[in-house]
Amino acid sequence: MTADELQATIAAGLKCEHIELTGDGRHWYATIVSPEFEGKRPIQRHQRVYATLGQKMHTDEVHALSMKTYTPAEWAAQPK
Repeated sequence: MTADELQATIAAGLKCEHIELTGDGRHWYATIVSPEFEGKRPIQRHQRVYATLGQKMHTDEVHALSMKTYTPAEWAAQPK
């Protein structure tokens, strides 16, 4: 899976204001900003992202995904 394919898959299932991806095709690191994360704990946010990937995690198309998840307000408060 390419970064563009992974980004499109996440964006198709989750309203995102920002997605950054790096990785080698199997191991990915993502920064995801979504208003859908409002009021959710980190584990709930990660579960929401994993839900967008569905079977891709189980069939090993995406072997590993490490992520940082932010609400738009949290992202705006991050040092740039």
